[in-house]
Amino acid sequence: MSIKVRYFASLKESFGRSEEELVFTKTMSVADIWKQVSKDKDIADNILAAVNMDYVQFDYLVKDADEVAFFPPVTGG
Repeated sequence: MSIKVRYFASLKESFGRSEEELVFTKTMSVADIWKQVSKDKDIADNILAAVNMDYVQFDYLVKDADEVAFFPPVTGG
């Protein structure tokens, strides 16, 4: 299976990239993907996740060709 992972705002700066492609053979949740891309760092309470542009919980199971996005909460003024 292959998915695209995208990072926004400060996460883009932290990871040093805006996106990457992941290939895996087992079923993975959004939390599993976070662990893989962050090198096992815990998910901060303020991190949001979306799959195919819809907000999801971190236990959501990702399917082949999904796009997973991680970003901090958006604030405005």
